[in-house]
Amino acid sequence: MFIETETTPNPATLKFLPGRAVMPSGTRDFASPEDAEASPLAAALFDSGDVTGVFFGSDFVSVTAAPGADWSALKPQVVAVLLDHFVSQAPLFTGGDASGFTVPAEDEAEMLGDDEGTEEVVAQIKELIETRVRPAVAGDGGDIRYRGFRSGVVYLQMQGACSGCPSSTATLKHGIEGLLKHYVPEVTEVRAA
Repeated sequence: MFIETETTPNPATLKFLPGRAVMPSGTRDFASPEDAEASPLAAALFDSGDVTGVFFGSDFVSVTAAPGADWSALKPQVVAVLLDHFVSQAPLFTGGDASGFTVPAEDEAEMLGDDEGTEEVVAQIKELIETRVRPAVAGDGGDIRYRGFRSGVVYLQMQGACSGCPSSTATLKHGIEGLLKHYVPEVTEVRAA
C-alpha cells in the first residue's frame, strides 16, 4: 500500500491519501485528543504528541501539526500509523466500521439561523456550497459548513486543513464571497462563524 501526501494552503497541515475510501459519507473533524476517543485511528495520530487536529474526508486524512513541530520527523510517524490502520483493516470508529457511524447533528448552538422568508435564497446558497465550494475546499484537505444567513451575511465554518489556515480569510472573502455574490444577489458578505 502506498500513501500519497499533499501539502495544503495551511503550512501546519498535510493531506494524506491512502488510495481508498476513508469516510463513506460526510466528514469528521477531531480538534482534540478527547474528540479523537471515538476513533482508534484519530487517537493513534494524536498519540504522537505533535498533532493538534485530525480530519477525515471521503478519501483523505488531514493532519495538523502543533506549532513548532517538525514535519520531517512527524510525517513518517503519521504515514506509519495510517499504513498500520489501513493494512490491518481496523475499524475507523470505536464499535465498528464507518458504515454504522452517523455524523453528529449540527450543533444548534453553532447554527446562527436564517432570516425569515429567505428559504429560497438559503437553498441557492447551500447548493452553491455543495456543488462549487466543498469540492474545492476538500481538494485542500478541509471542509466547510453552512451556519446561517442573516441580513445579507452568510456565515460559514471552515474545518480540517482550512481551519486556522492563514489563507482561509482570503478564501472566504475573495473566493467564496465573490462566487456567492455573483450567483445570489441577496448576499452582501461572507463571514467566518
